[in-house]
Amino acid sequence: MILKCFVDYANGIILRRIADERAQDDMSFNWKRILGFNQEDVLGMDIGSSSVRMIQLAKNGDGYTVVAAYVSDIKQDNDNRGVEEDNIVQAVQKCMIFAKKNARWAVCSVSGPEVAVRPFKFPPLQTEELDGAVRLEASQVCPFNVDDGVVDYQIVPSGGTNDALTGVLVAAPNDVIRRKVRIMGKAALDCVLMDVDGLALLNCLIESKNSGTNISTSAVLHIGTSCTTLAVMGETGLPFIRTVPYAGNDIVAQIAQENNVRPEVVRNEIYGCTSPVIPPQNLQTSMEKACVKLVNDVAETLRYHSTQDKSSPVEQLLVCGTFGMVKGFVDILNKQLPIKAILWNPFDTMKCSVDRQCLDIIQSKGPAMVVAAGLAMRSV
Repeated sequence: MILKCFVDYANGIILRRIADERAQDDMSFNWKRILGFNQEDVLGMDIGSSSVRMIQLAKNGDGYTVVAAYVSDIKQDNDNRGVEEDNIVQAVQKCMIFAKKNARWAVCSVSGPEVAVRPFKFPPLQTEELDGAVRLEASQVCPFNVDDGVVDYQIVPSGGTNDALTGVLVAAPNDVIRRKVRIMGKAALDCVLMDVDGLALLNCLIESKNSGTNISTSAVLHIGTSCTTLAVMGETGLPFIRTVPYAGNDIVAQIAQENNVRPEVVRNEIYGCTSPVIPPQNLQTSMEKACVKLVNDVAETLRYHSTQDKSSPVEQLLVCGTFGMVKGFVDILNKQLPIKAILWNPFDTMKCSVDRQCLDIIQSKGPAMVVAAGLAMRSV
């Protein structure tokens, strides 16, 4: 497979890669027509460090209907070597069992501190000069050699009278991207589009128009097990995305250390899997301490965002992600941040045309499946 990469920011798409080895670099195909798939044939596949979350949607005149949903835990190895790739493939395959219409096309995403999403503004440039200018800009912000990764961009209309070029660039290491594509291939899925978690979050926010949320004054805070992403859509149409490595696992580890228990004990307790071992008051106090760094990172990022040109102040924080669902976490944010935080489940405003099991999943685990929903909403 040739990894074809480009940006279609009008549809919120970053790092799209579709092709087979017969495609020429300069060809432009209508892949939707050639492959013959509809929106509901595509799976939004969010591969995290602890689980795989799958969403399949059908688009209709007044929004989206959930066609299928499933969460499959990834088997964790105990030898500290990390998760084996075959374990992830098995989790993906388990999700596929619950997909409808035997879908074989997937939209995936990459995330983490090594993935960069940055706005840019250049003076007027010739088309042949723009690629070089973007790569140079990317080399200033990427934590890796841009020659070892994918760099792409999209020009965004500024609405002004000058000829300045405004847009957004995205960059990610080749090995991170190829690993996701390889996993899809092993699971007998074709990865037709590769996205970025932060942009998928914003896509879900924008497409959930009937939620009554003011997009320009709302930020999405996604707290996973291994990283935290804060995403804001500015009034200029440019995304503001920051990812920090401090997340659920770090909070769990700090709580475990303070209470002299194993992280598995804390993890089972905060997700309600076992009877309490740590006294509730001690657990709450430990969690508040462990969340201080995360809260400070969020507050600092929001302050920085507020200093950017034409940025509206963020008034509401939409909290999602696996750790965002932990009991008492949103209360901690409301206590320590100057803005309102609410647990966000985008499926509350969607119809569901599936069985009771799927309905239970989107109702009970919906906030953890926002990235998957944003991926499933992509125009491919």
